[in-house]
Amino acid sequence: MRRDGPIGIDARAAAEVPAGRGRYVRELLTALERLPEAADEKFVLYARQPWGDLDPRRFTWSLVSLPDPLWHLVAASRANRETRAFLSTNSYLTAWFTRVPTSVVVYDLVPFIETAHGQSRAARIERATIRPALRRARALPCISESTRTDLERLFPRTRGRTSVTPLAADPSFAEPAATPGHPALTRPYVLAVGTLEPRKNLLRLLDAWLDMDESLREGYDLALVGPRGWDDDAIVAKAAAAKAKLLGRVDDSELRALYAGASAFAYPSLYEGFGLPPLEAMAAGAPVLTSNISSLPEVVGDAALTVDPYDVAAIRDGLAALLSDPTLAADLRRRGRLRAAGFDWARTARETLRLVRGTVAPR
Repeated sequence: MRRDGPIGIDARAAAEVPAGRGRYVRELLTALERLPEAADEKFVLYARQPWGDLDPRRFTWSLVSLPDPLWHLVAASRANRETRAFLSTNSYLTAWFTRVPTSVVVYDLVPFIETAHGQSRAARIERATIRPALRRARALPCISESTRTDLERLFPRTRGRTSVTPLAADPSFAEPAATPGHPALTRPYVLAVGTLEPRKNLLRLLDAWLDMDESLREGYDLALVGPRGWDDDAIVAKAAAAKAKLLGRVDDSELRALYAGASAFAYPSLYEGFGLPPLEAMAAGAPVLTSNISSLPEVVGDAALTVDPYDVAAIRDGLAALLSDPTLAADLRRRGRLRAAGFDWARTARETLRLVRGTVAPR
């Protein structure tokens, strides 16, 4: 360990993961570059391929072109020689091999919550790797209070090392879209965003859509944005029956335009570590309906309609209210923008940097 050395960060997801952890790492790196408190700090970014245009005087890429699990061993070995502290952002396994003080970001506890419906292979890997990482971690930044609560409940020995570093919407989502909407959508639309997989609760959303009064539903499209996931055949079949528009994966500029043009945004997820899409939608001015469980009420506050995600009638009635009550929709648009503005990536970067620095003795 170099006590006067840089901070190491697992930055693989920046280039490898379009959403989720990839967005977290990209936003964190961008915020760290701009953060005055980090102006004298240097970082080594461990990845398979570089991302972005970060200041090379402060951000150095250390590329390891190996598959998992060898990547973790080699990257950790380099970090042990080159850095004074390490931030693990994408896997619990890296922390098995680091000998420098290590902070491990905890996004969610999906593999340990039966109703979360996680992807089985990913869940097996996390269940197999989390315990040694939690034992070794000096700090455990969690992306929501809900995640921290789940972590401390499931692993009580983590108490005293956890903290909350909430996410934020990219500021660009609050900027007016040049052309709201999407070329494939010719009518007003309800938007849902996320991988097509059971945890996003799309089957109940589609049931709610089909159960809505036809005189209201026929004036709108239901647009599902996101890649195919796992256990998604029933979702795709029901989407076809509901005549929903499957737009697949879109880039950030298309996503901003979709949020900005939506008559309503629906996110009745069964479990989220944070739930960034509702915050992005609120920043863009879309009236939001989301779940009243896990981290989602913590994120949206009183700026969205929250419903029981297991209750199809509640989802249906919430959507109908957003589409039929212009006063309610306008109020949620206003409150949503204000709520989203209260989350800030600079604050996330500042607190994360403070935690990582706090794991080592002062230089």
